[in-house]
Amino acid sequence: MIEIFGYIAALVIGLSLGLIGGGGSILTVPVLVYLLGLSPVISTAYSLFIVGLTSLFGSYKFYTKGLVSMKTAIVFGIPSIIAVYATRRYIVPAIPDNLFTVGDLLVTKGVMLMLLFAGLMVFASISMIRKKKTPVEAVDPVDENIDTAIDVEHTDPAEKHPKPKFNYGGILAEGLVVGTLTGLVGAGGGFLIIPALVLFSKLDMKMAVGTSLLIIAAKSLLGFIGDIYNYEIDWMFLAIFSSISIAGIFIGSFLSTKIHADKLKTSFGWFVLVMGIYIIVKEIFFS
Repeated sequence: MIEIFGYIAALVIGLSLGLIGGGGSILTVPVLVYLLGLSPVISTAYSLFIVGLTSLFGSYKFYTKGLVSMKTAIVFGIPSIIAVYATRRYIVPAIPDNLFTVGDLLVTKGVMLMLLFAGLMVFASISMIRKKKTPVEAVDPVDENIDTAIDVEHTDPAEKHPKPKFNYGGILAEGLVVGTLTGLVGAGGGFLIIPALVLFSKLDMKMAVGTSLLIIAAKSLLGFIGDIYNYEIDWMFLAIFSSISIAGIFIGSFLSTKIHADKLKTSFGWFVLVMGIYIIVKEIFFS
């Protein structure tokens, strides 16, 4: 019975992405772990595939509108892809199953990954809850695609976008950090990528969002290849879960034209914050 709720949650993940333009995929790992009973390690692997495929669908609309900087995606994406692949292929398998003890608490690899992911959820929730003040702050945490895509529909094709100016040192460092984080927790990291693209590549907001989605898709899907060598992959499960989530995106995108997204995003941010705190408490005190 609880598996049914897991697949319903897959639809909810897609709906949230379609309705508020982000945040839904941050729930993928908790859904896989707590509702579908998968281990944290395999859940972070499956999340890479689900997040990558979802972002690929989201990036297509931006690409057709000329809102993806391919050069920026390559410059930022290469170190990020290398980092996420190396993390999944070599670093995660090398982490010992039992790390250390704190009093009566045994910190295992699974506990460490869930605590790291919960910390990411808390940071992501804050970016959804806080009021938008500047273009850099107005960033959705993960898969920032659908609600911005509504604005993309009205973009003037003749609108000029400034050519990217690269701070190669900053882009390289950010790409490595985001790639490693993605490899560890299986999240897209859009709330880190977009500010980097705005600050280090001087992209405008819409171009940064579209480019971010392509980077997330590439590094997540290619990073997932590193897991194929280490784990037995249930492709049928991945196909079903991803298909339900993608269907939810299209439903949510349609509903988003009829529902005001700002209040939904704030409410969802509080939900993600509560979930993050719940995971921290559960893993520390009840694992």
